[in-house]
Amino acid sequence: MSLTIADVEHVAALARLGLSDEEKERLRDQLSVILDHITALDELDTAAIPPTAQVVALTNVWREDEVRPSLPREAVLQNAPRQADGFFEVHAILGGAGDEDAG
Repeated sequence: MSLTIADVEHVAALARLGLSDEEKERLRDQLSVILDHITALDELDTAAIPPTAQVVALTNVWREDEVRPSLPREAVLQNAPRQADGFFEVHAILGGAGDEDAG
C-alpha cells in the first residue's frame, strides 16, 4: 500500500506535527512499508488463535508482611535538599501563602 503526501499531511495534522517536505517524503515511505507488513499479517488465518492480553502468564508475588526496623529519621533526611522540623520540605505545587516563586 502506497500512501500519498496528502495522507501523511493529514496524519501529521491530526498529531499536530509540523513536517518539512523531506520529512513528509521519508515518512510516506516508512508508513507505506509498515502498512505493507500489516497487509501481510492480515492474510494469515488467525481463527484458531485465542486473543491474549499477555503472552506470558502473570502472577502476583507477595512477601510476608513482617515488621522490621526502619532507618533513623536523621539518616533519611541527611541528603534532603530541604527539611524542616524532621520532615522533607517541598515547594507548594499549586502555590499559596508563603510561596517564594509567586510573582
